[in-house]
Amino acid sequence: MWTINNIPDLSGKTVIVTGSNTGIGFETAKALYGAGASVTIAARDEQKAQNAIQKIQSETVAKGELDYGVLDLGNLDNIKKIAEKFAQKHSKLDLLVNNAGVMVPPKSKTDDGFELQFGVNFIGHFALTGHLLPLLKQAPQARVVTLSSGAATLVDGIDFDNLRLEKGYDEWREYAVSKLADILFSYELDRRFKKAGLSAISVAAHPGVTRTDLQRNIPGESLEGMFAAFDQVMNPWQGALPSLFAATDPSVIGGKFYGPDGEKEYAGYPALSGHSTAAMNDEALAGMLWEFAENAIQLTYKF
Repeated sequence: MWTINNIPDLSGKTVIVTGSNTGIGFETAKALYGAGASVTIAARDEQKAQNAIQKIQSETVAKGELDYGVLDLGNLDNIKKIAEKFAQKHSKLDLLVNNAGVMVPPKSKTDDGFELQFGVNFIGHFALTGHLLPLLKQAPQARVVTLSSGAATLVDGIDFDNLRLEKGYDEWREYAVSKLADILFSYELDRRFKKAGLSAISVAAHPGVTRTDLQRNIPGESLEGMFAAFDQVMNPWQGALPSLFAATDPSVIGGKFYGPDGEKEYAGYPALSGHSTAAMNDEALAGMLWEFAENAIQLTYKF
């Protein structure tokens, strides 16, 4: 039964957690700070990021360091700028937790024209990781943790002709596509780390069924009905455990997926995920997605 008490000492480690002003991201940043890491709260709203820092400091025995960066994953120029600012302050990045996300919003696009869920959940994190790659390469045993979801199992592929809302919009389908893209990215990134002979690893995690602000676009009655269908709905501190395990535990293996150990992985404590589909493990599809992303945002990863 792995908990935050199992996190090793992280003194001297530099960390970025996206979307860490609330929910699972907040609990992730709080635990890493409590273990001694220098944690950057990356959030879209500066005041909310500052509020999160104050809350973490008030609830935690001071051990690490806290900073913030204004990150809008729906704007590629902003993503590049936050990476540049981080590089001005730090010579390495030990841990990047790609946590932020949106879920079933009204039909909309990012500033760069991607369907919002695909653009924020995948493209934004792909760009951020790419811009931060030089700093990840400078850290021994760096890790990239990308949050996905059991929803990744609900689609059997990616329609590359509908990633900018060229066709009809189905909010749940697009959410599932974005989370499948996150898994494919995480696995492919680990393969490329290995091919380049780097010590860094890339892993994926999912929080199970956790009540957070992520569900704000689901009407209250529908949301409660959805939660009622599950045996257990976790609070953010427990939903953050798979991310924290993936980020810190010595037993973690690159290219794997971690989630709760309960029935259907709805709740529980961290373990290897049993979620696996042909699409999730399709290396050719992962390569196509990687090429699409690099071309679409004009960013080439330099390993």
